[in-house]
Amino acid sequence: MSEYLQDMLEELKPRLEEASFDGTAKISVPGEGAIVFTSETAEISDADSDVTMTADADTFRAIFNKELDPTAAFMSGRLTIDGDMGMAMQLAQVLA
Repeated sequence: MSEYLQDMLEELKPRLEEASFDGTAKISVPGEGAIVFTSETAEISDADSDVTMTADADTFRAIFNKELDPTAAFMSGRLTIDGDMGMAMQLAQVLA
């Protein structure tokens, strides 16, 4: 199991407690793995989801630290989104 993903998972859990997120989402980090979550749970997994956001570890770290806006990351090509764009926007509020 990736230490980076484990740290990311621990950081996401409190944010999910406050989230208004309905569905499943995946954060995929090439070379590290993926985290799948809902507003209630999160786990390291590569299961199917309604939306998948993919970026490198540095990009996700910048988003989590509020140094990079998720929309700006998407528009610049640093973040890719596959699936439900509306859900991706909800997810962006959880991440940032």
